Amino acid sequence: QVQLVESGGGLVQPGGSLRLSCAASGSIFSINAMGWYRQAPGKQRELVAVSSGGSIMYADSVKGRFTISRDNAKNTVYLQMNSLKPEDTAVYYCKAEIAKYGSPWNAQDYWGQGTQVTVSS
Repeated sequence: QVQLVESGGGLVQPGGSLRLSCAASGSIFSINAMGWYRQAPGKQRELVAVSSGGSIMYADSVKGRFTISRDNAKNTVYLQMNSLKPEDTAVYYCKAEIAKYGSPWNAQDYWGQGTQVTVSS
């Protein structure tokens, strides 16, 4: 089995910072893309940032404020969020494209359970 566990969410004032972490564990042969998505109440889940093969992409709404990084030795992806705004309030989900031992050519998407980020004064 493969599991993604997120941490680091919470309540922060506008202009503040938070750092999210997502660690993958289990029978992992390789990890391709790792990224962060978010879903605000009443809205669809949207891409925040993704790291794949050395390339990084950000949503326009977070460019210059958020930074995604990976520690491949730890199978972990981070999201450093600075200059947070109330509109960043959402449940943040980690997603990873993972190939398991026994099926190294069959990578699948796995999701974390989500972590709440609330930006409010």
